[in-house]
Amino acid sequence: VQLVESGGGLVQAGGSLRLSCTASGSVFGVNVMGWYRQAPEKQRELVATIGRSGETNYADSVKDRFTISRDNAKHSVFLQMNSLKFEDTAVYHCNADITDYSGTYYPDFWGQGTQVTVSS
Repeated sequence: VQLVESGGGLVQAGGSLRLSCTASGSVFGVNVMGWYRQAPEKQRELVATIGRSGETNYADSVKDRFTISRDNAKHSVFLQMNSLKFEDTAVYHCNADITDYSGTYYPDFWGQGTQVTVSS
């Protein structure tokens, strides 16, 4: 089982990026999925989460700018980031609660991360 992120990059302030993350391998089901970020010399922080039924939760700093969504059939989660600010610069990590076909439960499973850099 692994989580693979994509979509990071360099963008000017005010621009947009879309991050994607897919759980692959022997994945039977995925419960809560989310995005977290870690800026240099700062702790990892919540960006947004989404439940299997679509219920969402956002950090105050990204509300009205970021939108999280998911595709349950593809075990994927997305983060549409608009009106990006310099302070959004960070490594963005995907997180998910995964169950594989053997019944093994992987709570709090992390991807390797994708770099998002916003130039001011």
